[in-house]
Amino acid sequence: MTTRVTFISPAIGAELRAAAFEDGAGLDASGRARAAEAGARLRTDGHSVNSRTAVHSPTARCRETAEALGLPATPEPALAAWSMGRWRGRTLEELTTTEPAALAQWLGDPESAPHGGEPLTALCARVAAWLDALADELPDGRVLAVVEPELVRAAALHALGAPPSSFWRIDVPPLTATELTGRTGRWNLRCGRPLELL
Repeated sequence: MTTRVTFISPAIGAELRAAAFEDGAGLDASGRARAAEAGARLRTDGHSVNSRTAVHSPTARCRETAEALGLPATPEPALAAWSMGRWRGRTLEELTTTEPAALAQWLGDPESAPHGGEPLTALCARVAAWLDALADELPDGRVLAVVEPELVRAAALHALGAPPSSFWRIDVPPLTATELTGRTGRWNLRCGRPLELL
């Protein structure tokens, strides 16, 4: 059976605007409004996204985005946000000033975790394991997942068999869909679809 996974990136919030690592904050007013607009389009376009299995990263902004989109999604621990350890809530601009060597190490070495959290390779392995287990777990082979942008990037790397260094070269705009179709060991990738085209 072919598996279809549609990753939806959350609406933008204050953290994403500030290029800050996730710290548990939900959507701001602008993000909630944009997610609600996208949800209204999904509910009126004649397609039934609610007929698919739906999950979300267990972060406030992903949960709130799923709710605004009208998805009856449940939290999926395997799709948790990238653990940033002591850098949680800090901005890249701040780290450039206060910890430039540690930041350079983190950006250049996918095995490093100077923040005490999860290395990039561990994030990628976690997402790959979740994807590869889906074929046995899904009754209809279709799932919607509202997840943090870094998880979409990790899924794209897995689908393409790309090296971890490519992670930094993938942009994931807010409220867009990235689709993977295929079977374990072979995925096709479609990036950046507007939600109303699901």
